[in-house]
Amino acid sequence: MPDTPRVPGLDRRTFLSAAAGGLAASLASGRLQGQSRRPNILFVMTDQQRYDSLGANGNELVRTPNLDRLAGQSANFHRCYVQAPVCVPSRITWFTGRYPHSHRNRVNYTPLHADEVLIQQRLRDAGYRTASVGKLHFWPPTAEHARQTGFEKVLLHDGVPPLDGQSDYVRWRKASDPDAAVFQHRALVSPAEPGKNPYKARIADEFHETTWTGLETRRLLGELAAGEHPFFLFSSFFQPHSPFYSPEPFDSLYDDVEFPLAEPTTREEIERLPAPLASLILRGKPVHDVDRERLQWAWRSYHAAIAQIDREVGLLLDALEESGQADNTIVVFSTDHGDQMLEHGLMGKNCFFESSIRLPFLLRYPAKVRPGDYQEMIETTDLLPTLFELAGLREPYSCQGRSFAGLVTGGRYEARDAVFSENIIPEVITSGSLDFEFRKGKGVKGVRHPDAKMIRTERWKLVRYGGGEGELYDMHADPGERRNLYADPGSQAVVRELEDRILTWLMTVDETDQIAPRWQEL
Repeated sequence: MPDTPRVPGLDRRTFLSAAAGGLAASLASGRLQGQSRRPNILFVMTDQQRYDSLGANGNELVRTPNLDRLAGQSANFHRCYVQAPVCVPSRITWFTGRYPHSHRNRVNYTPLHADEVLIQQRLRDAGYRTASVGKLHFWPPTAEHARQTGFEKVLLHDGVPPLDGQSDYVRWRKASDPDAAVFQHRALVSPAEPGKNPYKARIADEFHETTWTGLETRRLLGELAAGEHPFFLFSSFFQPHSPFYSPEPFDSLYDDVEFPLAEPTTREEIERLPAPLASLILRGKPVHDVDRERLQWAWRSYHAAIAQIDREVGLLLDALEESGQADNTIVVFSTDHGDQMLEHGLMGKNCFFESSIRLPFLLRYPAKVRPGDYQEMIETTDLLPTLFELAGLREPYSCQGRSFAGLVTGGRYEARDAVFSENIIPEVITSGSLDFEFRKGKGVKGVRHPDAKMIRTERWKLVRYGGGEGELYDMHADPGERRNLYADPGSQAVVRELEDRILTWLMTVDETDQIAPRWQEL
């Protein structure tokens, strides 16, 4: 049976015997007798945002004053790693505290497994009001399904053109924007003026999806903050995910900035990579040698999108302050994965290079959390148990993460010495390659649905693919991950040790599901 959050010291018999006396009503309101209201939770997520895209994380070229302000008030984790470098598996991990091979959402557009209970349902069972605005990326992609997962209020916009019929933003824009009588999804000004941003959006800022997400989040925040119950509000922005496009005034924000572009990657370098990774990079068309001027504009537009989100985050933080709930609200800011931006020849993600798996992560809770820069490695599996500990709720038995509440509050904490990630590069991707033969049912070079597991320690990163290929990088000597040492004779002891750790991880991580004593939940 699905496990549910428990209040420490409260077993099932006590709950049933006390229900008539009103204890159940206290729980439903998010309070216990003699206790104050539990903290609210505001989780702001972006899509495909690099760790190094914030000024607070060392980027002196970008303009993110509001996120930098939040970072200064938060526990800013500089080594947060995602458990799957792709949207849906990552988001379900955030919402369950479980690894993708356990929750079984391994690729995009796969339905949520019936046994999985998401954070919004757990918090709702604990007396929280729950709401979501923007991108969820659940399947099926409907507001009704989102409500079935535990959200009471849902304003949906997954940002994918075939799903426009399910988008509350698209309906709003059609009704609000006089230029949207014939709706065009992210239409760009074309042709662009010579020397100007080719990613300039035709849409006005006031009707942009980022603006809409911020506007509706603030509206729901006002409603929830005025209520008697604690709330969980999820605000999810589609950008800076491609296609890169920004409205005025953000489209010209970085016109005069020259971002340092990734070192060009040759076809020969790509072909030396494990076959699944090389196929991913070369799929469809060779973008590894894209025009450098256009790439520069892509970087400018990517960061322009983040600047627009930054404005909305600032307005949201101001609204939270004005509501009187700022001191009793846990604010989380992060993303679902990063973006290669042509590093190693790849646009997008799906791989295990740092630009794809290392995330910005901020956690603010004035009542308990100590602000500062944290260098400890954490996983996205760790968020759910951390939030539950900070809120005084019992961690679900099925959770596979490790709470770092003790670390940020000055208590006890056992630091990780490694983090794990995993991904399947499905046939829908590898079959598009022009560079490797694809045979239905056999995949690429005999590897079908190539699975990959990664371990990252302080010094080493190892990736093992199905079919026996792999990657090994010395992150101290080679932080750019250019020299693959997997087949190096002098590195085989490290390879064996790290592959053994991956095997141990896979063998033990599901123990909570398989052998945890269920009687403890009664």
